[in-house]
Amino acid sequence: METTVVELGIRHKRIRPYTPRHNGKVERSHREDQKRFYDSHRFYSLADFRSQLAIHQRRSNSMPMRPLNWLSPQEFLLAFLVQDV
Repeated sequence: METTVVELGIRHKRIRPYTPRHNGKVERSHREDQKRFYDSHRFYSLADFRSQLAIHQRRSNSMPMRPLNWLSPQEFLLAFLVQDV
């Protein structure tokens, strides 16, 4: 992943676990994905995993979230992109 980030010219900085200024958002997100997806699904092939992950991501990205002022990630991204235009 880090190689791809460099190739694409994306500025990326790793954060340490339990960094107070991030208020546990990253850890909480990973924990929720683990609980809602990885722990509750079985994958029979890479294609099956990709198919199930796509469904999970569509569902997850349309859920309102408190850190985004009760917007879904899709709505938040759209608002951000419209704001820059």
